[in-house]
Amino acid sequence: MGCILGSLACCCGSAACSLCCVCCPSCKNSTSTRIVYAVIMILGTITGLILLIPGLRTGLDKVPGLCSPTFFSGALVKDCDQIVGYAAVYRVCFAMAAFFFLLMVLMLCVTSSKDPRAKIQNGFWFFKILILIGIFVGALFIPGGAQPPGTVTFEEVFKWVGMIGGFLFILIQLILIIDFAHSWNESWIGHYEENEHKCWYIGLLFFTVFFYLLSLTGIVLFFVFYTTADGCVEHKFFISFNLILCVIISVVAILPKIQEAQPKSGLLQASIITLYVTYLTWSAMTNNPNKACNPSLAQILDPSANTTVTTAAPGTDIHGVVDGESIIALVVFLVLVIYSSIRTSAASQVGKLTMNESAHLKDSGSDSSGGNSKNDDDEEKGQKVHDDEEDSVAYSYSFFHFMFMLGSLYVMMTLTNWYSPSSSLKTLSANAPSMWIKISSSWVCILLYLWTLVGPLLMPNREFS
Repeated sequence: MGCILGSLACCCGSAACSLCCVCCPSCKNSTSTRIVYAVIMILGTITGLILLIPGLRTGLDKVPGLCSPTFFSGALVKDCDQIVGYAAVYRVCFAMAAFFFLLMVLMLCVTSSKDPRAKIQNGFWFFKILILIGIFVGALFIPGGAQPPGTVTFEEVFKWVGMIGGFLFILIQLILIIDFAHSWNESWIGHYEENEHKCWYIGLLFFTVFFYLLSLTGIVLFFVFYTTADGCVEHKFFISFNLILCVIISVVAILPKIQEAQPKSGLLQASIITLYVTYLTWSAMTNNPNKACNPSLAQILDPSANTTVTTAAPGTDIHGVVDGESIIALVVFLVLVIYSSIRTSAASQVGKLTMNESAHLKDSGSDSSGGNSKNDDDEEKGQKVHDDEEDSVAYSYSFFHFMFMLGSLYVMMTLTNWYSPSSSLKTLSANAPSMWIKISSSWVCILLYLWTLVGPLLMPNREFS
C-alpha cells in the first residue's frame, strides 16, 4: 500500500516529485497537494471499512503464526482483537488524526513555498506515508478492549475526543454546504443572465422544490417510524422544533431586507440547509438508546422484524456493523472532502475558511507575465505541476490539516455509529450523549446559516460577500 500511495503522490504531489510524472495533467501545486491529502483520508476511511468486515477476525486466526502460535514460533500479534472491529477503527483514525495534528503544528505560520517547511507540505510523500503507517502500528500496542472493572480504556477516552471533533467537523461541513449552495446558485443565475435560457431558472426552481419535498418526506417518515403515540417525547420535540426553525430560515431568506443586502440569497440555499438539518435530525435519532423509538432500516422495511425489546441493553448492536445513516454520512463526507480540496476561489467560503490572509490573487496576471519562464522550462522537461505559492500560500496549511484532523475524528465516530466502543462487532451500545451532540449541531448549523443572512444587516460596515 505504501508503494501505491507513493506512486500516486508522485503523480500529483510536489513540483519536484512531479518531474517523473509526464503522464499527469498540468495543475497547480497547491491543488494537487490537497488532492493527495484527500486521497490519504479516503484510503484511511476505506481501511476502516475493511476492518469492519464480519468474519475478518476468524480469517486472521487461519493465518499461520499471526494470531495463534505455530510449532516454530509464537503468535506475531498477541491480541488480534485490537486489529479488527471497532477497536481497529479507533486506532486507524487515531493515526490519521495524530498525523494531521503533527502537520498542523509543523505548518504554523508558513506564508510561502520559499519557507523550508513548505517542502514538507508539498513533498516527501513516501516518508510521510511511512510516518502515518508507523503511528498506526504503534497505536495497535495501546492497551484497550477488556480491562479490569474501573479501568479507563483508550477507546472510552478517545470516544469523547471523537465526539467533540465530530461535532466541530459537522459545523465545517455546514460551511462547505453553504458555499456549494451559493456557488451553485450564482453559477446558474449567471448562465441565465448571459443567454436568458429559461432552462437554468427552471433548473433552480426544480431542485429547490425537490429538496424541500425530500425534507418534508423525511419529516413525515420520522413521525411515522421514530415516534409512538405515548412515547418518544425527545424525537417529537426534535422533529417539530427543527421543522419550525427550517420554516423560519426559509422565510428570512426571501425577506425584502435580506434580498436587498444579499441579492444572491434565495430559497435554493435555504432548501439545501433544510435538507441537511433534516439529515442531522435523523442522524441524532438513530443514536437514541430507546429501541422502541429507534428502529433499524431493516425493521422499517419489514415491520415483522420488530421485537418487544424497548431499550437496547449495553453490549447490544441494534443496527449492525455500518447502518444506512453511516453510509449516507460517509458519502456526504467524502464528497465535501473532495470539494474542499479542489475549490480554490478566494471569494468562496472554502477559500475564506482555509485561505491565508495574505493569499495571492495573481493567478490571471502570472499567466501573461514573463515570470512564467520557469514554468515554461518545466513544461519542456515534462514537469506539469507548477508552483503557484512562491509569493504567498494559496491556503492556510495549518487550518487545512486542522480540518482534516477533525475529519478523521468524524470518520471514526461515523464508522462506529457514534456508539460506545468495543473490539467486538457484536458488543456495541448506543449512547444518549452522541444523540444530543448531533441534535445540538443541527441547531448550531441553523444559527450559523441565519447569521449569514442577518449579519450584513446588523453589521453593514463589515464585508460579508
